[in-house]
Amino acid sequence: MTKLKTVVVDDEPLALRLMVSLLESISEIDIVAQCRNGSEAIAAVLELSPDLMFLDIGMPGLNGFEVIKKIQPELLPMVIFCTAHQRYALDAFDVHAVDYIVKPVDEDRGRLAVMRAVARFHEGQQEGENKTSLIGAIDTITSNVSERVPVGVKPLPAQTNVEKKIAIKDHDSTRMIKQENIAWVDAAGDYMCVHSEGETHIMRCTMKQLLEELNEELFKRVHRSTIVNLNFIDQVIPHTKGEYFLLLYGGARVKVSRNFRHSIKTYLLDSNPT
Repeated sequence: MTKLKTVVVDDEPLALRLMVSLLESISEIDIVAQCRNGSEAIAAVLELSPDLMFLDIGMPGLNGFEVIKKIQPELLPMVIFCTAHQRYALDAFDVHAVDYIVKPVDEDRGRLAVMRAVARFHEGQQEGENKTSLIGAIDTITSNVSERVPVGVKPLPAQTNVEKKIAIKDHDSTRMIKQENIAWVDAAGDYMCVHSEGETHIMRCTMKQLLEELNEELFKRVHRSTIVNLNFIDQVIPHTKGEYFLLLYGGARVKVSRNFRHSIKTYLLDSNPT
């Protein structure tokens, strides 16, 4: 029998207990962590590599959407959103192949969500597909009603005395983000999650387009869909099978795959002196 390693996240103690109680009665679920906020959820995903996460949307601090944005695509489990607000229960979730449950949770609805997750697990999604679907849903839900024009990288004039920035469309305005303040970036399909100064900005462009604008001396690709700013690397932590984790200033933790470890070979050599 398939058992999905599951993390349950909710800031309300009663709602957390009720969800755990429901899931404990479902044989396909193995609860490996109960989290009370977004920071605990991110830490649990990095440490436990779960298959599935039941994630509350409306939490103080990091809400459910922000939790998704801050996890590398390769590490993100399947997600079932839980919300007390019917306004979030939009067709966007179904369109983007993610599930949701409106609280208070109905037992039959909860079991149906689990069965969908089991079926999806057996389908064997490609690495990173979960985040692509989720970011697409989040973008649909949080965008303006008016049509949004896809905005990617806006090159600046070639002047050496101008700080290099990237332009990110944010509803009716455009944010200019200094490259030197970007800690890391991860790709989810045609979306890029740009992590800068504790915030995550979503922009529509490809990784290839963004890499062409980023300072190649500072920014290195460390995974198929992840870029890091070398100046933000605090620690290099060996993992299994020739992989590593990078602990970045600010607390983010990013996985380095074997195929891209040469990108930060200087840091790896420094952490493994011969």
